[in-house]
Amino acid sequence: MEEDTLIKRTSVPELDAILGKKFKVLDDGFIRVIDYMGNDSSIVQAARVSYGDGTKQVSQDRALIRYLLRHKHTTPFEMCDIKFHVRVPMDIWRQWVRHRTASINEYSTRYSIAIDSARSMAADEWRMQSTTNRQGSGDFFPLEQGEALTQQEKEFHNQARQLYLSRIEAGVAREQARKDLPLSTYTEAYWKCNLHNLLHFLNLRMEGAAQYEIRAYADVIGNEIVSKWVPFTWDAFIDYRMEAAYLSRHEKLLLGMVARGEAEAAKAYAKENGMVTIAEDGTEKLGREIKEFMTKLSSMGLTSPWA
Repeated sequence: MEEDTLIKRTSVPELDAILGKKFKVLDDGFIRVIDYMGNDSSIVQAARVSYGDGTKQVSQDRALIRYLLRHKHTTPFEMCDIKFHVRVPMDIWRQWVRHRTASINEYSTRYSIAIDSARSMAADEWRMQSTTNRQGSGDFFPLEQGEALTQQEKEFHNQARQLYLSRIEAGVAREQARKDLPLSTYTEAYWKCNLHNLLHFLNLRMEGAAQYEIRAYADVIGNEIVSKWVPFTWDAFIDYRMEAAYLSRHEKLLLGMVARGEAEAAKAYAKENGMVTIAEDGTEKLGREIKEFMTKLSSMGLTSPWA
């Protein structure tokens, strides 16, 4: 029977060097790493169900990790965990906690006084509602309008804070006094997640259509932290998730037609399958799926039949 041997804890010097460091996000937010477990080698070790050091060559570790991510294997990546301390506006935190595959402990305004900080928009940061996406932003407001919006915001924040503090001073329970604080108020939390679910979070929140504010946090987590923690996994994630293009059955067929120069056949197929409709005035109306397909064609240097 094999004797018990001491196992040395996995360490990543590049990540150790930034443990506890605050990465500034937005006007008063931050992210910092509190602790972590595992590294690229831990993923390889789990995939090979071994108590050893994984493979003997770094190139083999890299190739296996790329294979696992490319073929959507998940459990080896769940062997790595990381814990963050974040300060984030409450409205963005609402989006964040929709990712339920994490352990969370948040600052309590029932127990403590609410953090005296709120997300403030600069005059050139105000965005109009998108005309094509019901949940997205469009162009920026002219600076003059932005300045007026920022001034109104400043006045409202001050009023809301003073109302909150006056309730506290009057003896109102903290759980009630907080109810009229704006969603821009910053909160803090510890957020612990395994690598598989963290990559899913980043895949959605680093994407260009994600709201800018949460994308700012995701960019820091990915580019400043995960890239140092698991560099092989990060490179594979960029190649097979962030910079990859998913094609549906319809899109695969259409891509073949485009590649063969069969533009009219592609147009006919799209109409037959409801991806393009005809408006009352006889013009073509492109559906969202076709518009997304056009973006994919453009990224591959191909000309769309609907361009």
